[in-house]
Amino acid sequence: MSVRIRLTRKGTKKKPFYRIVAADIEAPRDGRFLETLGTYDPMTEPNTILLKQDRIAYWLEKGAKPSTTVQSILKRQAAAPEQETASA
Repeated sequence: MSVRIRLTRKGTKKKPFYRIVAADIEAPRDGRFLETLGTYDPMTEPNTILLKQDRIAYWLEKGAKPSTTVQSILKRQAAAPEQETASA
């Protein structure tokens, strides 16, 4: 089973809210996933990103590949560590 770290959409029409999840590559976008790794809210100013850094590191170590969007979110979060980060 190949694992990908990607976004799953929540929220309502025109008010998106995303969860960052570890999911099987073949699972649908809003379907079954293995674990929630954080959240991303693009509707706030600045965008709110909450990550479980230890769990993301665990999945990356196990060979999970982030989607391009999640990869850019992780880079942005690494460049600005003073933003909120969930520790648990």
